[in-house]
Amino acid sequence: MPKIKKILIANRGEIACRVIRTCRELGIQSVAVYSEPDRTALHVQMADEAYLIGPAPSNQSYLVMDKILEVAQVSGADAVHPGYGFLSENATFARRCAEEGIIFIGPPTGAIEAMGDKVTSRLLMKEANVPMAPGTTDSIDDVEEAKQIAVSIGFPVLVKASAGGGGKGMRIVHKVEDFENAMQSAQSEALSAFGDGRVYVEKYIVEPRHIEFQVLADQHGNVVHLFERECSIQRRHQKVVEEAPSSILTPEMRAQMGEAAIKTAKACGYVGTGTVEFLVDKNRNFYFMEMNTRLQVEHPVSEMITGIDLVAEQIRVAEGEELGYTQEDLHINGHAIECRVYAEDPTNNFLPDPGHLDRHQPPSGPNVRVDAGIAEGMDVQIYYDPMISKLCTWGKTRAAAIRAMRRALREYEIVGVQTTIPFCQFVMQHEAFTSGNFDTHFVPLYFTPKELALDDAGMDEAAAVAAVLMRRAGQGVAGKEKSATATTTSTTGASIFIDAFVSPWALRRKQ
Repeated sequence: MPKIKKILIANRGEIACRVIRTCRELGIQSVAVYSEPDRTALHVQMADEAYLIGPAPSNQSYLVMDKILEVAQVSGADAVHPGYGFLSENATFARRCAEEGIIFIGPPTGAIEAMGDKVTSRLLMKEANVPMAPGTTDSIDDVEEAKQIAVSIGFPVLVKASAGGGGKGMRIVHKVEDFENAMQSAQSEALSAFGDGRVYVEKYIVEPRHIEFQVLADQHGNVVHLFERECSIQRRHQKVVEEAPSSILTPEMRAQMGEAAIKTAKACGYVGTGTVEFLVDKNRNFYFMEMNTRLQVEHPVSEMITGIDLVAEQIRVAEGEELGYTQEDLHINGHAIECRVYAEDPTNNFLPDPGHLDRHQPPSGPNVRVDAGIAEGMDVQIYYDPMISKLCTWGKTRAAAIRAMRRALREYEIVGVQTTIPFCQFVMQHEAFTSGNFDTHFVPLYFTPKELALDDAGMDEAAAVAAVLMRRAGQGVAGKEKSATATTTSTTGASIFIDAFVSPWALRRKQ
């Protein structure tokens, strides 16, 4: 198979920027696509070529296969990288790429279809002898029959949509008298969200930990795992803080779960990078949950502990190359943590807070990595996921990685929108997290928004004014009409204001 020369990134934001950077290192040309509000987006500025594909709504731009494939043909791209979200797990899109002679940098359509349907994937896992929580292997429609199964399993149970994810179409049921309403509600929500009302029933794992394994497979039957990531710090069933490796896995348990992850990949004929997700109970029994047939948001922490560029590996595998290494060649080096920085208000149920970034100054220094999709002076768009960046730190030990993250979060300056930075600081300081004694219920158990002290509007306003003064001071330096003395005075004035107001605001939000 020939080498890939030009890749169209069918995505936006930080993941598009991430892929473009690896393309640059490999000497591969990059093509960006963008919607109307993304005309000046960072990924558009970074790519070698960029093409408008439609208005703001994703169903008129980033999700329109015809437009993306037309750009691929016009630009001469010989491959498409879907990133995550949008069309990344769409088997139809992968098939259409192949039909038009374009390499889809992802798994075969059969693997996407099999693992995208939770019922089909559970059937495959049963055949592959991968541990699963007790429950129905197939979907079930009859409420009375489902109720009887739930009673036999023992409450609490989980009614879960066969299609989709993100917590939609999912209900936890603690009592038999609540089962019927819960199942009907899950079916209705699943039908509305995914166009598929099928559900299944399984045992709800008490005090669960969400641990996933990164797998990598080539076209020649070689499959390895790049160890695990712990993703138990979540809000609305979505991850906010991830780390690698997990603090609770013994070498023996890691080997067992890694073997199960490889079995999962082989069972569906997987090729490329993928993630096998497990739930681990309080007794350290683990159960297959699902497989994500794409690159994960949190992939940087796996890269930091293994030294492997997963995007580069995706491209090599898509070109038909063999992995070139075995499981025995891979080792965990240190510990890495990722905090997702969203434009969200942690004091208001993490509701999105899109808007203009008056200031965006990411941290730097030893063992810090920031994957950002937006820069200072740009807008966090209301139409898409409100992620600003992914902040990652590395240390020789977990404690060292936590210390590095505390420092990095303290240095991170964002003005103009509320962010998840204060929440991430709360996590990094909390004894449950630092001790490793936590589960997916961390937020409802421990998080108290009032402790973030984000309700002081006066401090936020002062910080915003300070950011404006900084920009004006910079303009004064550049402006020819300003005298040297006036420029010095302006800059000094801004600095004094910042010392008096921004620093206390920053310290307050970071406590």
